[in-house]
Order: sequence, then C-alpha cells, then structure tokens
Amino acid sequence: MSGQAASYYNEGIPQGQPQPQPNYGYDQRNANYQQPNNQPAPYPQPNYQQPTYQQPAAEPKPPQYQQNVPESGYTFDQAFKIDKPKWNDLWAGLLLIAVFLGYVAVSGLTINKYATNKGFNGGGIYDSSNDFSLDTNTLVLLVFALCVALAFSWLYFLAARHFTKTFIWATGILNIVFALATGIYYIARKQYGGGIAFLVFGVFAIICFISWIPRIPFTAFMLQTAMDVARGYGHIFLVSALGGIVTVAFAAWFSVTLVSIYVAYEPDSSGGVNPSCANGGCSRAKVIGLVVYVTFAMYWISEWIKNTVHTTVAGVYGSWYFWSKSAGGMPKGSTRGAFRRATTYSFGSISLGSLIIAFINMLRQICSVAQRQEAAQGNLVGSIAMWVLGCFIALLDWLVTLFNRYAFCHIALYGKAYIPAAKDTWTMMRDRGIDALVQDCLMGPVLTMGSTFVAYVCALLSYLYLQFTNPAYNRDGNFTAVIMAFAFLIGLQVCQVFMTPIGSGIETIFVAMAWDPQVMINDHPDLYYKLVQLYPKVQQAVHA
Repeated sequence: MSGQAASYYNEGIPQGQPQPQPNYGYDQRNANYQQPNNQPAPYPQPNYQQPTYQQPAAEPKPPQYQQNVPESGYTFDQAFKIDKPKWNDLWAGLLLIAVFLGYVAVSGLTINKYATNKGFNGGGIYDSSNDFSLDTNTLVLLVFALCVALAFSWLYFLAARHFTKTFIWATGILNIVFALATGIYYIARKQYGGGIAFLVFGVFAIICFISWIPRIPFTAFMLQTAMDVARGYGHIFLVSALGGIVTVAFAAWFSVTLVSIYVAYEPDSSGGVNPSCANGGCSRAKVIGLVVYVTFAMYWISEWIKNTVHTTVAGVYGSWYFWSKSAGGMPKGSTRGAFRRATTYSFGSISLGSLIIAFINMLRQICSVAQRQEAAQGNLVGSIAMWVLGCFIALLDWLVTLFNRYAFCHIALYGKAYIPAAKDTWTMMRDRGIDALVQDCLMGPVLTMGSTFVAYVCALLSYLYLQFTNPAYNRDGNFTAVIMAFAFLIGLQVCQVFMTPIGSGIETIFVAMAWDPQVMINDHPDLYYKLVQLYPKVQQAVHA
C-alpha cells in the first residue's frame, strides 16, 4: 500500500465526534481498522484504474473491530457532523418563500371573492347559477378526487408495507388492466383520441412489465429490507403519515384557490356579467396567468414537501446503516436531527432540487391538458402527438428525479449544497458500479407507476362526475380537459408523498454502499450475502 494510502487509512477521528465520510471502502468509524492486503487502495488516488475482479474461493469472514464512537448519548449532528455549517443555496429557499407568499396573496383575494358571491356559484352540486366558469360543483368534484387519492394512497402504502413481492406484481398488472379498460371505455364513449392513447399506454405497460419479471426478486428483497428497517428504527411511518396529511391539506387549499380564480375573473362569454367583477377586471388572460402561477406554486411546494420527507427519512436510514451495530447504537433523535437539518441548512438545496422538478412537471401538465383537449375535439393525430411528447417529458422527469433523490441522500447526511452533492453522489455511484444496481432495482418505476395509477383513477373519477352531473358551465365540454388534468395532478402528488419513504430507504442503502461498502460487509452481513445471492454483481461493486 502506498504511503499516501496508508496515511489515509490511519487518520484518526476525534473521540465523541463520529462522522462517516465518503471514502470508498474505509470504515470511517474505526481509526484502527486496517484494509486487508488483497483489497485495492482507497479511492480517490492518482492514476486510479479499475482492478480486474476475481471471484474469491470462499466468502471471507467479516473482520472484528471496535467502534470509535461514544457508548451512548451522541446525536445525529455528532454522527454526521458538518465541519462548517451554513445555509446552502439560500437564494432558492428565499425564492420559494416569496412564491409561497404570492400564492397566499392570490388565494386570499380570490377566495374572498368566491365567498362574497357564493349564492351565485351555489352551495352544492346542482344549485349554481353560474353557467360560464368553474363553481361549487367543481369544488365538490376536486374534494371527491382528493378523498379518492388519500384512500388509494394509504391502501397502496399499506400494501407495500405488508406485501412486498405481491405488491410489485399487483402494481404492474393493475396498471395494464386499468390502461386497457380505460382506453376501451373512452372509445365506447366516442372519445377516440384519449381511448387510443390509453390503449398505447397499456401496450407499453405490458412490454415494461415483461422486462421487469427477472428483476422482481431483487427488488422485493430490497423493499423487504427497507420495511424491516422502518419497523425497527426511527419514526419513518410517522413521517410518511404527517407528510401525506400536509400534502392533502395543501391540495385541498389548492382546489379551493383554483375554483376561486375562475369564479373571480372568468368573463361570461355569453354576454352576461360575472358578479365577482361587476366593476371590471375580468379577462381570460388574467385567469390563465393566475392558474399557471398557482399550479406552478403547487408543484414546487408539494415537491418541497415530498423531498423534505425524503431527506428526513434518508437521514434515518443513513444512521441505521452506519451506526445501528456500533457500540453506541443509533444516534439519539435521528428523525428529529435529520428533519432539523433538512429544514435549516439544507432548506435552500431542497428548494433548488424541487424547483427543477416543478418546472418539468409544469411542462408535463401543459401537455396533459393539450392532449385531452385534442382528444375532446376528435383530433386523433394531435392527441397522440401530445401523448408522445408527454411521454418524453415524463422520461425526463424520471431521470431528473432519480438524480435528485440520490443527491438528497448525500445532502441529508453531509449537508452539502445541491450541485456539489449531486456531482459527488453520481461520481461515487458510477465509480463503484452502484449505478447498475439502481438501474436493475424496480422500486422507482414501481412507485411511479403506482402513483400514476392513483392519478388516473382520480382523472377518470372527474370525467365520470362531469358526465353524470352535467354542470351548466361544461355543457359543451370545454372544461373537461382542464378539470381532469388537475384531478390527475392532485392524485399524483398525494400518492407520491405517501410513497416517498419506501423509495427513500432503498436509495439511501445504495448510496451508503457507494460511500462505504465495508460497513455493509462488516455490520450487515446477512443483507450483504443475500444481495450477493440475488444479485451477484453487487460483489464486484463492493470490492471494486
């Protein structure tokens, strides 16, 4: 071993301040641990070359060592100490606060106008005098969609918690059946554009699911591991429940605000006067501008909620990976410590990552509205074209979200700014070969498909509701596409927040393996050898 490498391995850690650092193969909790002679030197080093991996004749017995941590009483901040705590990416956090305050102002103004003219807009489903814009009928619809999203999301979470392998199979099959059934229903209702788009989606889902089958055992094991940790450590299920409740409350607020914007500023195209703006001020441009703003704010704020939940949960799983088998055990208050860091020093970094996803989702929402409008007008070519464009945007969303979530795992434990954390995490995972595990684990696609399923259920509910209640403002179907798109949005965001902790656990384990694979072998041998059994490539990645 080179002198540089030996110095690196023997560097001590001050007593009482354990802090795992990404070092590629070094158990940072143990200053006296010596790397076996048959292991390559730690990364990084000059002129590093990937060694040729040789399959060992037998699995080596994990070495015994003493943990260099306090026996008890240390906190999350001590376990994952930040050398120079600072508020990273502060500008993004301040911008999010400004957008939220603007949202509050728009919401307060428009809801006041709605309350002032509630008699004109009705108090229920059928008693509205409004025949030109969204009214209380629409608000009832969105509340129904919200209740369906909450119920389906919670059931889906419970299914993931109690049934692992069955949960993955059921997700794939339900999406296929729902897509094909919805496509057939739309065609039967002479909505040919939407029907064909759903049938294409169903065929695509079948192809994807067939490619999943060989990888289901590996994914099911990782899901079971994440659930076992969640049951025994931290307050992961509580974080999921609280995050879901906050998202549902925010979605309800958004629903009222959306309807209120139309009530306050939508002009009567038939020549009448909207009583909310009898003195002028109504315009279609104002409605579109405000709807775009509150929708973007809704995306950004809900993404921030989701990523804050993810970062908090990642801190708990990181504590389990590095410290659960140490002499002092898990850091005290891991959940509180991770949440405190996520909402203080890392607030701006989480806001920045959420902003990128919010912008992409906004583009996806526009494509969704355009696709449904083309389908409603019978334009088959336009509907399919918008659907294809939406698929490309969805793929971009998946790639950026994947990149984001692993970066947030780094931010959770080491408090770096967003861009440096993203670069470091991706470099470590690529050099270790952990990116192959990420690609072969189906948890991300499964959760995305499940959230999309809940979103489509909400969209279908809104379509059926409009067909059965037939509100006066939608006699010509002009608002169908818009309402379905917002019902889809509510279902998608609510379910994604509920399911975030499940994916967070698996992602944190992968990232922690890239940071320090030796801890996996030493502290979690059962998990490591089972992984080798189900996914032999992991052995090469760990020893690389």
